[in-house]
Amino acid sequence: MADPRHQLGARAEEATAAWLTRSGWRVLARRWRSSFGELDLVCLDPSGALVGVEVKLRRTSRAGRAVEAIDGRRLGRLRRSLAAYAREQCSASVVRLDLVSVEPTPGGWHLARVAGIDAW
Repeated sequence: MADPRHQLGARAEEATAAWLTRSGWRVLARRWRSSFGELDLVCLDPSGALVGVEVKLRRTSRAGRAVEAIDGRRLGRLRRSLAAYAREQCSASVVRLDLVSVEPTPGGWHLARVAGIDAW
């Protein structure tokens, strides 16, 4: 039987992809893997920027806020993965990493995007 946490994470990624698509984004890849790591979503935002989207699900606040889960080591892996995607799959003049935090609510999902986490 599949791990319920993985199933919930996959549902959070699906909700994020649908949310971004409704906002004019184009999803290019899901769970794209490179030798450096995995990008949850790779998208083009409405302005044409290539965006690696890290989706962080938080069911409770015990593990901290979603943004606190992105340390320097993880950020480096995400950057290298997105650079590899850009080299192999698509040319874009603007490339960035965003974080989407997802919290389940009784009525569905609460999603919030933090743009440009790689600029910190």
